[in-house]
Amino acid sequence: MLLTIAYVAMAYVVLPAAWTHYEHQPALAGRSMATKTAQGIPGDPLNVGLVGNRADIVRAMHAAGWYAADAITLRTSVEIVGSVLLDRPYRDAPVSNLFYDGRKEDLAFEKPEGKSADRRHHVRFWRVLESGAEGRPVWLGSATYDRGVGLSRYTGQVTHHIAPDVDADRDLLIADLTNAHMVASVYQVSGVGPDFAGRNGGGDPYRTDGEIWIARLVGDGQQREEPPAALPAPVLVQAKDAVWKYVNRALAN
Repeated sequence: MLLTIAYVAMAYVVLPAAWTHYEHQPALAGRSMATKTAQGIPGDPLNVGLVGNRADIVRAMHAAGWYAADAITLRTSVEIVGSVLLDRPYRDAPVSNLFYDGRKEDLAFEKPEGKSADRRHHVRFWRVLESGAEGRPVWLGSATYDRGVGLSRYTGQVTHHIAPDVDADRDLLIADLTNAHMVASVYQVSGVGPDFAGRNGGGDPYRTDGEIWIARLVGDGQQREEPPAALPAPVLVQAKDAVWKYVNRALAN
């Protein structure tokens, strides 16, 4: 009887509470942490966040070597097709729309890899909180790597296919912002949760440790020379992340 009570307490109270944490940004608790396509299909997971106003974000992303994506128009649609087919540069190519809380992304950025727009790192951001724990706006985003162009497994539409390790692009973006001296502090909050076999809106598989890394940006472009302060996550979350890194390396090989 005591073993049953202990199991129920651990499985349904202690561990879920320890793995779901918003101690550094409590107003995010209870929110969905995944995007949707225009058709309502679950899309890419949210895995990164920024704290700052729109000007802070644009300034920081530019300093980090990421380019604002063009809006989707007939001209930009033709231009991205030409970039892919003719292998020519288009560093600010448009990205397809994803939706969170019923609205498309507020900002989108990309970092080209190679010549054409078929391979690129990119991130979409939504302004989620007008005033978070720091008294500044909080933006949540989805960072992924486009590995090539193909057809959606769900709709047959032409789309980019993403690489499965979505945490790698989250970590790349945070590192780029840090190296540009635009980050004052970093911390984690819970995202979609650990997932070995997720699928995005195009049917592409992905895996993630389920955490959102949030970077509090410097204000007014005042670059920070010292490393950003790293606010700790709960001990059990740190242990989970350590195990995940080991598993993820094994899955990548």
